[in-house]
Amino acid sequence: MKTFLLLPILFFSYLIHGQGNCEDASAYLVNAYSHVKDAYDSNNISHLKYYANRSVESIKLSKQTLEDCNCKKALDLANKSLDLLVQVEAVTTNDDGRFYVKRARDLSKESVIEIDKCSYSNADDEVAETSTEDNALANLQKEQEQLKQQQEALQLKAAEIKQKLAQQKDEALTLKKKQLISEYKLVMNSNIKSYNETLKLCNANDKLITTSDPDKDLSSESIEAIKTYYISNLKNLASNYVAKLDLCEN
Repeated sequence: MKTFLLLPILFFSYLIHGQGNCEDASAYLVNAYSHVKDAYDSNNISHLKYYANRSVESIKLSKQTLEDCNCKKALDLANKSLDLLVQVEAVTTNDDGRFYVKRARDLSKESVIEIDKCSYSNADDEVAETSTEDNALANLQKEQEQLKQQQEALQLKAAEIKQKLAQQKDEALTLKKKQLISEYKLVMNSNIKSYNETLKLCNANDKLITTSDPDKDLSSESIEAIKTYYISNLKNLASNYVAKLDLCEN
């Protein structure tokens, strides 16, 4: 009598365990399908590869429970989707990536349909309803976690972009300073050459002007400060030239 009672209990435990595995596999396959849809909707190769890889991870997790769930068709579809998605990493264009992702998306959708059939085929309406609610809650919780991770990734990316923009701005300002300094030095040298040629005409070789622009490091100065510095030097050169020219006339 005890033996006859034990058999239904063992069968029921096996049924519940198998159904639980199907529910876990279903959650992973739903996540895989969600990720592969995001990959297909991505507008650049980086995001496409990111979501394709997330889908690969979910499919691999589903395979651990799909075999215990005894849902061969869902497993076969998941494997076909996985075979396509692992090829995405090697592609170089968004169009090539979407070629694999589109096929994987369709197969992934079919695997979700098949795992749902396996999950509820041996359960009564009440158990099926409860499982659906639990599965939906688990999916919502996982989706919330995924959204949190995506938000963190976007924040990190925004910080990186901000840092790069600041760096580019600094580099552009440094280049502008170098160009400005170079232009002022050219003007000064040109003026000195012109002044000295005039002084030589009146045999004032001992009164020739030399550069008054020492090798001063102005890289840390502002644009306005650099302009002020060189304008002051140009004025001093002009004043020095006029003074020497007056002596030349005498």
